[in-house]
Amino acid sequence: MDSENKNPQDSSSKEFTQTEEQFYNLFENWSALSTTERREKFKALPRTEAEELFLSLKVHDQVDLLHEATPLEKRSWVRLLAPDDVADLIQEMGPDHRDEVLSLLDPQTKREVTALLAYAEDNAGGLMSSRFIRLRPDMSVDEAISYIRIQAKTHVETIYYAYALATDQTLLGVVSFRELFSSSPDKKIKDIMTIDMVKVPVDTDQEQIAKIFSSQDLMAIPVIDGNNHMVGIVTFDDVASVLQEEATEDIHKLAAVETLDAPYLKISLLEMIKKRAGWLMVLFLGEMFTATAMGYYHTEIERAVVLAFFIPLIISSGGNSGSQASTLIIRAMALGEVRLRDWWRVLGRELITGLALGLCLSAVGLARILLWPGKEQLYGPHYMRVAFTVAASIIGIVLWGTLSGSMLPFLLKKLRFDPASASAPAVATLVDVTGLIIYFTLASFILAGALL
Repeated sequence: MDSENKNPQDSSSKEFTQTEEQFYNLFENWSALSTTERREKFKALPRTEAEELFLSLKVHDQVDLLHEATPLEKRSWVRLLAPDDVADLIQEMGPDHRDEVLSLLDPQTKREVTALLAYAEDNAGGLMSSRFIRLRPDMSVDEAISYIRIQAKTHVETIYYAYALATDQTLLGVVSFRELFSSSPDKKIKDIMTIDMVKVPVDTDQEQIAKIFSSQDLMAIPVIDGNNHMVGIVTFDDVASVLQEEATEDIHKLAAVETLDAPYLKISLLEMIKKRAGWLMVLFLGEMFTATAMGYYHTEIERAVVLAFFIPLIISSGGNSGSQASTLIIRAMALGEVRLRDWWRVLGRELITGLALGLCLSAVGLARILLWPGKEQLYGPHYMRVAFTVAASIIGIVLWGTLSGSMLPFLLKKLRFDPASASAPAVATLVDVTGLIIYFTLASFILAGALL
């Protein structure tokens, strides 16, 4: 009896909840699944959830799904995408698939995608969408709202802003939805629009656009050509992925790794080895100069074996301080907090910082030797001089490491290289070699007449 009186809505509600949970679980665990598991679970989703998942996936994941789809399925999935997303898809698949993908589109979308493909992928033209709300400046607010309702049905990229254009598509101003709805119906768009607006040329680099979004707190930025004609908009969600890609690329470079072109688990072992071996070989060759420097000072080491005890301590202090400085400056440059012309200000700050850090570490090193039980047996009768040699070396090496790590990104940027190339391992390698020279030079001076 109870089963006969069960409300059918309870069952449908439960089914919806299970489907929704299935969707979110698949979305959250997508990167951990194998290619086969992804395809099987994707096909098992109801059409609505499958569409939502497909639209939320990264481009390379969409490409993987399309490779196994039938021609009819490809057409269905590709037509879900906005023109700028289709352009990204073609750029990911490569020029060999360009005609195939374009053939799946309706004529209007095909023209829009073809126009977008004419721009560089990492510039405003390659990121923008050509679907945005257009208004005439002589429209009334009431007419504009009615017109926006019509345009919204054509799947415009965003409706947060509407753009007032002249008949030749020259950008005249921008008006937000808030301004439209708070204005009287008979007011003209030209009376409420903002003329002084943020806009970017089509050739603006994606990193620069990301900085504008971060500093201006906007949802969309208009893109113009050389004649001030509006050709599209770049939205925040377009740049969000760019910010993630740029940050990932910088982090990889900071670790002396070539940028990975796909998720970690999707990179083949051979490709992973290639990405990491190059920089490791360069750093290994650089570290060979450490052996050369030690060979040059072999006489000093033979006479005062105690000096060798502190070599790891000395070179690690300089490498660590240099890595700290380079990481801080590279990140500050990426966020636009530090510019090339600020090098002298950074030099002054790091000079004081490096000296202070060196003094702190040298005090610890000095105490380590002077307060250690059995110091005379371990370090010899001249342990006092050895202690001051180590302390003075730490000050010099930490100061040198801090200055090298902070100035190297500026030098690379001046030479038009990526500052992130001044990675922590690269700075540490540089400071290791020069640190030994500083150490043994000071030892030769302080221990002269005693151990040397």
